[in-house]
Amino acid sequence: MPEGHTTHRLARDLRSTFGGGTGVGVSSPQGRFAAAAGELDGQPLERTDAHGKHLFLGFPARRWVHVHLGLYGKFPIEPAPAPPPRGALRLRLENATHYADLRGPIACELIGPAEKAVIHARLGADPLRRDAHPELAWMRLSRSRVAVGALLMDQSVVAGIGNVFRAEVLFRHRLSPFRPGHQVTLEEWEAVWVDLRALLRAGVRTKRIVTTLPEHRRRRSGTASPEDSFYVYRRTGEPCRVCGTPVQTMTMVGRNLFWCPTCQAT
Repeated sequence: MPEGHTTHRLARDLRSTFGGGTGVGVSSPQGRFAAAAGELDGQPLERTDAHGKHLFLGFPARRWVHVHLGLYGKFPIEPAPAPPPRGALRLRLENATHYADLRGPIACELIGPAEKAVIHARLGADPLRRDAHPELAWMRLSRSRVAVGALLMDQSVVAGIGNVFRAEVLFRHRLSPFRPGHQVTLEEWEAVWVDLRALLRAGVRTKRIVTTLPEHRRRRSGTASPEDSFYVYRRTGEPCRVCGTPVQTMTMVGRNLFWCPTCQAT
């Protein structure tokens, strides 16, 4: 599933590509969003917003298209001209220079400000938002006996964190994913939050996730290769880049968890 940096990057790119005050072609070739698309067709895209894995496209009269990509959703931006629609194409945006086709989202709906506010209210602090309140996430964490590896996947605690960032940030801070939230110190949480902000911002900038330091890569200079990008994510059985212990995996909250049992001892 795309993590928060992907959603924020998409919000930025859609705004820069389709914003600017001119009308945008809006259609729903599949038909599932046809009525709303008909209301918006020809209207300008006034603003975009993102909170965690939720994307919002703002049109006149305070109308918002709410999109959640889920596991399989894609929303690429391509140069014009747009080809004839095919397949399950939920939403198409187009102007004179580009088009963007949304396929496979778990949510694509036209909402108003009140409904948008409800979505924000149920989401936790997003490290990429200026209005984020990490102290609220800390309050949830510090009062819970749930494992920190599960809490980081709870979007009502921290919004935008998925399986990759969960595994990697816990390793980078040598935190066991099985430690109960209330046993994580405030100092540890503050360090994790600062690191998440930096990693997510880098992901927005580069459109990829790299969590390793140069000294822990096979190739220590230049851009990190895909094989060198992670410490533990999807490295089951491979030696830990720091201590050599085989990386382990198990299922936690429905997703594969990766960790080093030595560097992240309970």
